[in-house]
Amino acid sequence: MRPDNTARIIAAAQRRRELTRAKALQALRELDRTGVPITFQSVATAAHVSRSWLYAQPDIRTEIQRLRQATRSAPAAPIPASQRTSEKSALARLDIALKRNRELAEENQRLRRQLARALGEHRRSPHSRNSDDSPPTPAKPHRSSVTIGPC
Repeated sequence: MRPDNTARIIAAAQRRRELTRAKALQALRELDRTGVPITFQSVATAAHVSRSWLYAQPDIRTEIQRLRQATRSAPAAPIPASQRTSEKSALARLDIALKRNRELAEENQRLRRQLARALGEHRRSPHSRNSDDSPPTPAKPHRSSVTIGPC
């Protein structure tokens, strides 16, 4: 009577299945990372597996369909999923930009008030006008800008 080898055959089949899944997932990640359009054919070719096998794996099939749809809807060159902006990230960046915009508007208003005060003080200073009847002093070259320090 022959020895029972079913346990070894089952173990070998499980190892082969795990290796094949790992190859398919690695190929899928590599194609996505490089920006290659994701299709069942491209994954099958890169992983050296059949397309029918890919269709039979629900999780891999779902991921291929998700990535394929994402790259189809992209207007330009496909962006790898790991580099795509999530909605949460985009909203956070928009919030930061709006906050920075408010800060710059407030700083702009503060600088305008500071400049108005400096120009008012310059007009009121005795050097800016001639109050006595002496002949006007020769005009100094006019400086077109005034540097204002912090308040």
